[in-house]
Amino acid sequence: RTSALLHTDNELILIDCGPDFREQMLRLDTFHKLDAVLLTHEHYDHVGGIDDLRPYSFVKTLPVYAEKFVIEHLLQRIPYCFGNNKYPGTPQLELKEIEAGKSFSVGSFDILPIRVMHGKLPILGYRIGNMAFITDMKSIDDTQVALLKGLDLLIVNALHTKEHPTHQNLMQAINFAERVGAKET
Repeated sequence: RTSALLHTDNELILIDCGPDFREQMLRLDTFHKLDAVLLTHEHYDHVGGIDDLRPYSFVKTLPVYAEKFVIEHLLQRIPYCFGNNKYPGTPQLELKEIEAGKSFSVGSFDILPIRVMHGKLPILGYRIGNMAFITDMKSIDDTQVALLKGLDLLIVNALHTKEHPTHQNLMQAINFAERVGAKET
């Protein structure tokens, strides 16, 4: 289940924090500090591992970037991680509200949230420099595709070969990749 780790020379950015996050991180040979967490949407398979961010926020508070709608859902589902009276030992996380189309920075990266549709649910993809990460997309507006021009790398979902109401199938993903025209998909 989805968690993606963008590791550069200077930053380590986690995109989504699924329920398998802990096991995925245990596979790494060493412990790495996280600089930020970017959330695409509030579905459990993308946020179910947030409690396991404890060791990554031990030294300093870890910023978690998400849309207002996602933040509201996190505050309802796991308030002990984000409330004013946090339970001792909970992860030290700071929710930072972002909006589609408005850039923000993490370290040396400018990050542009891109609006995509997960069926009828508006969610975010992210353009980070010349790379974009888009998951759970079914459709995207042409204005948003224009924001993805000039990519070196596009990472995009393709659920399977059959039609699905909320995710792209393989042919839809291939067609989308051709529209974007990244050097590599």
